[in-house]
Amino acid sequence: MATLPMIYVLNGPNLNLLGTREPHIYGSDTLDDIAGALEDRAKALGLGIDMRQSNHEGHLVDWLQEANARGAKAVILNAGAFTHTSVAIHDAIKGIDVPVIEVHLSNPHSREPFRHHSYITPVARGIVAGFGASGYELALDAAARL
Repeated sequence: MATLPMIYVLNGPNLNLLGTREPHIYGSDTLDDIAGALEDRAKALGLGIDMRQSNHEGHLVDWLQEANARGAKAVILNAGAFTHTSVAIHDAIKGIDVPVIEVHLSNPHSREPFRHHSYITPVARGIVAGFGASGYELALDAAARL
């Protein structure tokens, strides 16, 4: 039985609170809602997904390295607040061969000035921002085309 090409979908701090945390900014979809939609879309594209969330920076670094070691086709990364603070995640992305697509539910450039800088963008293959939960599906479609 052939194994499907795998897409890792990694989510950073506070994304476990989606659906209840500032829904006027992040929408009412939960991370489980997003995972369900991604599972359906991944099947249609002939892909598998491995979706994870952690509030701990080191877990994201470990998972990026794991995606590389396991030959993932791509990583979709919503690093949350670590986007604006983590040199460690930046360096982890630089150290792997797997393309990373940065995702944001909101448009960081339309928000507070500290959100305008991303440590992820310079090392990401591309970025999807401002489309709410559907941004994950847009990123998955892009990953399928890589």
